[in-house]
Amino acid sequence: MQLLIVISNLMLPLVFVIIIAHGLSKGINVYDAFIEGAVEGMKCAVDIMPTLIGLMMAVGILRSSGALDILSDIISPITERLHYPSELVPLTFMRLVSSSASTGLLLDLFRQYGPDSYIGRLVSVMMSCTETVFYTMSIYFMSVKITKTRYTLAGALIANFAGVLASVLICKLIWG
Repeated sequence: MQLLIVISNLMLPLVFVIIIAHGLSKGINVYDAFIEGAVEGMKCAVDIMPTLIGLMMAVGILRSSGALDILSDIISPITERLHYPSELVPLTFMRLVSSSASTGLLLDLFRQYGPDSYIGRLVSVMMSCTETVFYTMSIYFMSVKITKTRYTLAGALIANFAGVLASVLICKLIWG
């Protein structure tokens, strides 16, 4: 176990040393390349800042307004028939928008039901099987200035739905 800790502690510095050594072996001025990349990264961060602010505002409004709870109550008859706990509906929708907000909802569910409960295990598996579709699409497409997303949103939503379905089936099989 001690060996793994030593390897883990050395991994990141080792990666930096390898990158720097490779750059120097190719005759690249590593420091100038780093500065150039940092400048490009800052420009990208400034370009996507309005999108990030808009998403965070929307998440805050949805969470504090109780709209997710209302939506959960409306579709609970359908979710109960599908053996999907209605308590997970807000997390399912929030996961599409924001990872940090969905993590906050996850922690709320852990506090209420416990991480070792069926709901705690289900949300843990679900968080691993799904993605923040709208956040990811807006950031990536905005950064490379893609305006026509074609089938990306439909495909991503289908994949997320499959992840939610898979998490329910896996948890039903394992924990009943």
